[in-house]
Amino acid sequence: MAIRTAALIPVLLAPLLPAIFLSSANAQPRCGLSLVLALDVSSSVDEREFDLQMQGLAGALRDPEIVQAIVGSGGIQIMAFEWSGRFQQVEVAPWSYLSTEADVLAFAGVIAGHRRGFDDFPTALGYALGHAATQLSGAPLNCAREVVDMSGDGITNEGFGPAEAYNAFDFGGVTVNGLVIEGEYPDPVIYYREQVIRGPGAFIEIARDFSDYEDAMRRKLLREINGSALSFLTEEGFLSRP
Repeated sequence: MAIRTAALIPVLLAPLLPAIFLSSANAQPRCGLSLVLALDVSSSVDEREFDLQMQGLAGALRDPEIVQAIVGSGGIQIMAFEWSGRFQQVEVAPWSYLSTEADVLAFAGVIAGHRRGFDDFPTALGYALGHAATQLSGAPLNCAREVVDMSGDGITNEGFGPAEAYNAFDFGGVTVNGLVIEGEYPDPVIYYREQVIRGPGAFIEIARDFSDYEDAMRRKLLREINGSALSFLTEEGFLSRP
């Protein structure tokens, strides 16, 4: 059953959000990292696991070490969506530029307040990758690094797979990392390692189960955000080190 088709922004958070949500009218800050968070809500993810995933991501973002990493990097551009079937991609949080602690906490609040869009669709991972590439191509800022976070607990069982997505969409220079939740069969860790991750410095972070999701996400975000240290600011902007 489709629970809803669009993400809700908690009413109490709404006054905080215009300052961090990006628009063409905003001044364009320099940006070291553009990050897309793709969250698996396919039918294998029950309500308890969905809640652990969303609250885990929000908790990881609120972690003082993550906040310090984001602020210390000079700011990142970030958005999140949930995915399941071929056409079931729902925005969780729109493109936002996070450069202060208040920005990060407001964004985490939106994640924590998200209501699930769908709960009865299969795992169309290739379509989710295509959606992530489309989001990156339409991002407000041009950042030095582009990263997609694919979170999931299973392999593709509907539609085209990752290889077809990488052929059909522009992933030039994009790093795709995986956060894999163990426990399903066939082993999603092997699948993500062999077919999903790609690009400069790509890696997999493993959660033993959904209760381990927050810790795994915190480790993953630290690696990705601190990777911005490989870029340096010049008078012309951010450039990648050779």
